[in-house]
Amino acid sequence: MHLLQGVGRPGASPYTEHLRVPALSVGTYVLRAGDEDSQQPHTEDEIYVVLDGRARLWTPGLTVDVGPGDVAFVPALEPHRFVDITQDLTVLVVFGPAERSAAGGPG
Repeated sequence: MHLLQGVGRPGASPYTEHLRVPALSVGTYVLRAGDEDSQQPHTEDEIYVVLDGRARLWTPGLTVDVGPGDVAFVPALEPHRFVDITQDLTVLVVFGPAERSAAGGPG
C-alpha cells in the first residue's frame, strides 16, 4: 500500500510527484491565478482531477472550463495546457504509464 501525503500542497515547482510505480505516477500540479502554463505534450496518457480552482483546459480540438470535481483525459502526445486561470488551480495528475517512462526517462 502507498499513502499519498501532502496532496494539494504547493511545492518548490508547480508539479510535485507523490507516487511512482512502473504502470503509473501521481502528482499534484498547482498554478496560481494568472499564471502561464508552459507544459509540453507528454509521452503518456494523463488524467486530470481538479481539486480546487478554476481555469480552462486547452487542446487543439477543444477548450473546456474546469473546476472542482471535474475530470479530464488527455491522450499521450496531445498538446494541452491550462489557460485563463481565474482562481488558484490545484489538479491531481495521473500518468499512465509513469511520467517520462514511455519516453525512456527515469521510471
